[in-house]
Amino acid sequence: MPHVHIDYSANLAQRLDIAALCVVIRDAMVETGLFPLAGIRIRAMAADHVVIADGNPTHAFCDVSIRLRAGRDPAAKAAATAHVFAAAQAFCAAVLQSSSFLLSFEMRDIDPALSPKTSSIRNHLNGDPS
Repeated sequence: MPHVHIDYSANLAQRLDIAALCVVIRDAMVETGLFPLAGIRIRAMAADHVVIADGNPTHAFCDVSIRLRAGRDPAAKAAATAHVFAAAQAFCAAVLQSSSFLLSFEMRDIDPALSPKTSSIRNHLNGDPS
């Protein structure tokens, strides 16, 4: 049940295909074997009002945050963090090289006692419902 939030400065959309980044992150998450496809939810939101560093309007950022239900092995989470971040970093490589851009990433646990869930999505998936 990982929730992925991508916050980015609005000016980044001129330099980076945000929808494609969402797919890259989803695919990398599935590759880890730690996240079931049916539970992955990714959303990206542009921040229209930002101040980055010295205020230069050409600076851009992208912050990827993954929240997941607690209980996964810490070493597996660390490996998954490294894998998904590496995929995002590779996707953003041209922007990192050509402009002022900050990419950040965080994975953190959600307390399951304080986060009830229900879903019917598995009933509507094509193929493997895992």
